[in-house]
Amino acid sequence: MTQTTFERVRAIAADVLQVPAARITPRSSMDSIETWDSLQHLNLILALEQEFDVQFEPEEMERMNSIEHITATLESRQR
Repeated sequence: MTQTTFERVRAIAADVLQVPAARITPRSSMDSIETWDSLQHLNLILALEQEFDVQFEPEEMERMNSIEHITATLESRQR
């Protein structure tokens, strides 16, 4: 996981989920962040697609349930 991608994901997640960026770690997930519900998940996906200029498949969106998985998915797209 490159720090640059993680930092970008963390900033977007903090904004969308309305939590301090310092509270978001690679292990943060829907289970550990109260505001990360299904609607906010879609908002997060849309913000990430816009920021990284990608479009995720539905299967990818389902797997993107933690910051670590989101970062790994984005990094695999950048190769």
